[in-house]
Amino acid sequence: MWQGFPVRPDQASTIAAGWDHLFYFLTGISIFFSVLIFSTLFYLAIRYRRRSQDEIPPPTKENLPVELTWTLVPCGLCVIMFLWASSLFIRNSRPPEAAAEIFVVGKQWMWKVQHPEGPREINELHVPANRPIKLTMTSEDVVHDFGVPAFRIKKDVVPGMYTTEWFAATQAGRFHLFCDQYCGMGHSSMVGWIVVMPPDDYERWLNSQVKVESMAAAGAKLFLQLGCETCHLKEGAGLGPSLQGLFGKELKLQNGKTVVADDAFLRSTILNPIPVPGYPAIMPTFQGQMSEDEILQIIAYIKSLPATGERKGTK
Repeated sequence: MWQGFPVRPDQASTIAAGWDHLFYFLTGISIFFSVLIFSTLFYLAIRYRRRSQDEIPPPTKENLPVELTWTLVPCGLCVIMFLWASSLFIRNSRPPEAAAEIFVVGKQWMWKVQHPEGPREINELHVPANRPIKLTMTSEDVVHDFGVPAFRIKKDVVPGMYTTEWFAATQAGRFHLFCDQYCGMGHSSMVGWIVVMPPDDYERWLNSQVKVESMAAAGAKLFLQLGCETCHLKEGAGLGPSLQGLFGKELKLQNGKTVVADDAFLRSTILNPIPVPGYPAIMPTFQGQMSEDEILQIIAYIKSLPATGERKGTK
């Protein structure tokens, strides 16, 4: 690419090349048919123009091969584009199981990032190269969008719910981070950097940060401060179900539905408690009493609890 006039950002993630190839294909198809259609229009306008007031054009004859060609060819190309784009979307929407999870909270007008080990960042995210990173994101106010052009990723960050996206950076360096959704007067200043480091340098950076407790440890303190351990006993003999090994398990609700205890379910349960068979519906709501950062810490603590046996209401 031209040094002084880059046509596209650097390809700095494992998924960037796939999206670029699709983009080039779509661009090429668009240019080809635009030139073909307008050239044909100009040619026909000149070739079959009316030359006198008395000229009567010959009747139009049907041509089945031509009709089939301009119907089937675009249809086939649309099918190819749909399948190609769908395969990329499905593949890139599922983070690898070994992906390291980092938590992002959008707020007018900044990005707040927290690593599971404890370090926090504002408008900057340090990650190791060649390692899949899963971002679990939410917003404290309005809809934002976490976009990194060099990685070819962007995803809405929505208040009241969790969204996820993932990437695996392939080269070290600093890459622009933008909010790609208009979010108010300070939208243009909601920018930052993704700092990609070699794995060894990243470990040194992580260890060099001010020693802070991990998200799970902070969540454990909140768990005690809010009195959650009063009902959620490890043995499951309390007024609420045991949370040991709960994350990722299937849970049967009182309405007969079965749900998976993932991040979104745990957040929803903390803010709007959902009754579980075998336990009284007495859990209070914590809506408005906890920040998004604190909710993420509580969830990190629940994730860290090992399984100790079967619980009521699970299977």
